[in-house]
Amino acid sequence: MTIERQEKPGFVFTGWHMLTIMVLFFGTVIAVNVTMAWNAVSSWSGLVVQNTYVASQQFNGKAEAAKARVASGIVGKLKLDGDTIAYEVTHPTQGPVATDAVTLNFRRPVGEKQDFSLVLEKQSVNGFVAHHQLAPGDWIIEAVAVKDGKIIVHEGTRIDIAGGVR
Repeated sequence: MTIERQEKPGFVFTGWHMLTIMVLFFGTVIAVNVTMAWNAVSSWSGLVVQNTYVASQQFNGKAEAAKARVASGIVGKLKLDGDTIAYEVTHPTQGPVATDAVTLNFRRPVGEKQDFSLVLEKQSVNGFVAHHQLAPGDWIIEAVAVKDGKIIVHEGTRIDIAGGVR
């Protein structure tokens, strides 16, 4: 007489296991996609200009004006010290350039909630100052200097403020 030993079957992969794996995999993919889409839609509109047709019509004129400003050699220098923001307009060979007004537009690289503009107070013929505490992080600063109603400097600078003090 032979006694057969009946072994308990090991793990058996069934359709329910496959269904569980598929639901978890695709559920994760869908959850990540929904989260990313919600963050993209809620954080920044992506809007660069209000009307692309008008912007395209103005492009060549703005490009020529920018070339003329660069050819003039007039430059601006931004200085940040705590909450003091200073800006000077100069020419490399002729020195200080008389300027009527300077406006600085502070923009975040992504998002519009913290964007703001500062009209600086004139301190000297070419020097302007304002006091404003900048929040930590990256900023794009657009400087616009005007003399006799004409823009003489229009430039952008990207900075990183670490811990609120530069």
